[in-house]
Amino acid sequence: MAFGGICLAAICAQQLARRGEVFPEEYSETLIHSLLETDPDNTLAVYRSVKSLQPALRMLLGQLNGQGAKDVEQTRYVVGILALERHLVKNPDALATLGRGLTQIKRQRDEFDFDAYRIIEHLGKLYSDVISPIGPRIQVNGKPEHLQKPEVQHHIRAMLLAGIRSAVLWRQLGGKRRQIIFSRKRLQRAIEDLLNM
Repeated sequence: MAFGGICLAAICAQQLARRGEVFPEEYSETLIHSLLETDPDNTLAVYRSVKSLQPALRMLLGQLNGQGAKDVEQTRYVVGILALERHLVKNPDALATLGRGLTQIKRQRDEFDFDAYRIIEHLGKLYSDVISPIGPRIQVNGKPEHLQKPEVQHHIRAMLLAGIRSAVLWRQLGGKRRQIIFSRKRLQRAIEDLLNM
């Protein structure tokens, strides 16, 4: 599920860059929920439901079993997210700043009833302030008319931040890059089980 969260972030970033929006909006809402769910009981609580991760899990399954269309751009976003997660966890100051920022944004949503646009804007700014300075930037490709809009820029950064949150969770649960190469069959079975739930 956590790796599915990384893939969903890549899908959303790509949609925003190409179309200026995420469709269905539920994908973006799932990722924002994952960022602001700071004390989950389990992995499922981070994403609310397996259904919300299904498009990402199907994409991942297609990449693993060779039956899906290879999307080099989405793969590049996933690789970039994993690289930034490594930089983040090696930087205690950045981790602490990120934690404080997410707590503050959660309060803005829960206690002060900030609307979705402002929450996304603040998450995007948090990405710019904390993540951008610590590692290689993820180059997002798309249509200039969308990429030039500040609201789309904030939304893309918020989705990438959610991807990094999922990458941190994936590592915490024992995820390793070599599993993608050496444990493909096991991963495929796990994804198939989730899709059949």
